[in-house]
Amino acid sequence: MMKIILLVLLGLVVISLFSGLYFMYRDKGKSRRTVIALTIRVALSATIFAIVIVGFFMGWLPVK
Repeated sequence: MMKIILLVLLGLVVISLFSGLYFMYRDKGKSRRTVIALTIRVALSATIFAIVIVGFFMGWLPVK
């Protein structure tokens, strides 16, 4: 179950990254949509990092 959650979050990070790229080219720096998209990406990445650390120490993500 944890692996599925991590894969979904990684997919959301990639979507957020490309939406930031799209907004950067489309808006030409006139709106804050790029900043918001990249802020969401950073928050999702931090969440993934925290889940991996907690999952490792709780035994949810075994090391092979």
